[in-house]
Amino acid sequence: MRPAALITGIAGMAVVVGLLLAGQARLNGGGGLASDADAGNVAAALPDATADVAKPPASLTDEDAELIARATEPAPTEPAAAPSETPARASSENAPARATAQSAPEPTETPSPTPAGKDSVELLRPTVESAGLLSFGKRRLQIANIIETPADKSCGSDGKQWPCGMMAKTALRLYLRNRTIDCDLPSDAWEDMATAACRLGQQDIGTWLVENGWVEAQPGSPLAAAGEKAKQAKQGVHGEDPRRRPAAAVRPETAAPL
Repeated sequence: MRPAALITGIAGMAVVVGLLLAGQARLNGGGGLASDADAGNVAAALPDATADVAKPPASLTDEDAELIARATEPAPTEPAAAPSETPARASSENAPARATAQSAPEPTETPSPTPAGKDSVELLRPTVESAGLLSFGKRRLQIANIIETPADKSCGSDGKQWPCGMMAKTALRLYLRNRTIDCDLPSDAWEDMATAACRLGQQDIGTWLVENGWVEAQPGSPLAAAGEKAKQAKQGVHGEDPRRRPAAAVRPETAAPL
């Protein structure tokens, strides 16, 4: 029994191997045909590259060019967007101005403007003609509340006269030294003669002249009391020739306080 079984097994294996070989041969033969058919179908589906190269390019007309140009241009913005954008920008630019206007205090009533003429004017480089009389070119100015001392006036008696008018003029000239004075005038453009109170800094020039005795005060003026004091003290023209006065004695030096 064993030899028969062995032969049967060998025969079965041979049949299986034969079937396998036959199937492989069939598969190889059918696959090649299928691949060739597929390659032919793909080649038929693809366009002929050489045919496209050989074809001449189509001509571009003016209408086509215009259409292409319009297609490539960016789309225009909607006109409605411009008005909405402009107020926004204007509001942002005007925001600081509105904030400033809101923060600023409310305007108060302002007084009426002052008249064109000023209450006082500054006069430059006065020229002293006499004690109490100044000149600015062709214009002349009389110091108010005083009686002018003429430059040629002489003072003294008993043959001891002295040129008090010239001394008074020199004293005023040395006091002013061509500095700017402030006078109570509506304008610096007057004609001929004007009368006004004037100051050098904070000092009234008329008061200085009266207190030092170089002029007399007008009767009833605010300087009348100062004029009486100068007469009693024999100041300026009310006294003797200052050139004949003895030199003042030198005061002894005092020890500095501890």
